[in-house]
Amino acid sequence: MDIVSVKQRFGIIGNSELLNRALEIALRVAPTDLTVLVTGESGVGKEFFPQVIHSASARKHGKYVAVNCGAIPEGTIDSELFGHEKGAFTGAVDSRKGYFEEADGGTIFLDEVGELPLSTQVRLLRVLQTGEFIRVGSARVQKTNVRVVAATNNNLLKAISEGRFREDLYYRLATVPISVPALRERPEDIYLLFRKFASDVATRYRMPAITLDAQARDMLEHYSWRGNVRQLKNVAEQISAIEPQREITAAVLERYLTPEQRSAMPSIAGAASFDDMNTERELLYKVLFEMRADIAELKQMLYRMGGYGAMQPMNTEPRHEVTALLPNPHSKEVEYAEEIVDEQPAVPATKADMQREQIIRALRRNGGSRRAAAAELFMSERTLYRRIKELGIEE
Repeated sequence: MDIVSVKQRFGIIGNSELLNRALEIALRVAPTDLTVLVTGESGVGKEFFPQVIHSASARKHGKYVAVNCGAIPEGTIDSELFGHEKGAFTGAVDSRKGYFEEADGGTIFLDEVGELPLSTQVRLLRVLQTGEFIRVGSARVQKTNVRVVAATNNNLLKAISEGRFREDLYYRLATVPISVPALRERPEDIYLLFRKFASDVATRYRMPAITLDAQARDMLEHYSWRGNVRQLKNVAEQISAIEPQREITAAVLERYLTPEQRSAMPSIAGAASFDDMNTERELLYKVLFEMRADIAELKQMLYRMGGYGAMQPMNTEPRHEVTALLPNPHSKEVEYAEEIVDEQPAVPATKADMQREQIIRALRRNGGSRRAAAAELFMSERTLYRRIKELGIEE
């Protein structure tokens, strides 16, 4: 397996020397069983590297288990990783295998390994040194044969100096270190990634892809991307959803790169938390995407009603352009088509209107079930209930 085939298989975009070097190290170390530590800032794509290593190793037919160590509560992390016996603690009604036991013969990826508590670090060190572990509540030593790949965006050397991470564990994990470059360190890849994200949005929601003029592209490539690839994707999706024009200028792009206006949308009264703002933004994106898709479908339907041959490319111009798709603007078909367009429900005029419309649609699609509608809208059931009351929605 070479670098080009790896990029194609895992959808990795970029040609920078630093990125290629990191992939080259991953491919070279893959046939061995050496432990690998992947480091890099949040949002750079560290999760791809353990997958590359596993797929290019002799363990590729074994299990690949990914564990986010930062997402597991400290009180249950030992049980999750190493398993427990029945009655080991309150709620342990049955014996359970841990991730290290499940991944026997394969690869385990420990993401955010720097978040592990010190007591768990001791257990992990023993597994790395001897392949042995003990389930919580048991005295029996068990063996496992796993390849460990860890990742972190923390400075582990600083954590060692502060007493939060074991130095001996660090050197066990970092047998082969791989450093994933930040996006600002590979400026030649920024525009390629932006185009890919914009194209994905256009394909998914059937709209023309956005493009950047020369000044906007220069601004994009010289911006310091603190959120790395994740932030770039967020910006591409926001612009695709919100901007009516498909060619983006530097003045438009700047609004999405300014920290205090990163969401590019004002918050409504009563939005008291960052999570609420994120929920509202996701909700509005969904409304806008669906509105664009509905308009595109309507235009394609109108053209088919005319019966004038092959389908025309999707058009996102204002409504009066729909008549240009039909050869005879004075025909009855055109009059009927314009009447249908005029009878469309009005586009919600305010942010609250758009939120109300999306919640109503979700409730209808799910038979009035708040739980199912909340899951579809990526919000908690409690948040959905509050939105229903605030927006005056009658169920």
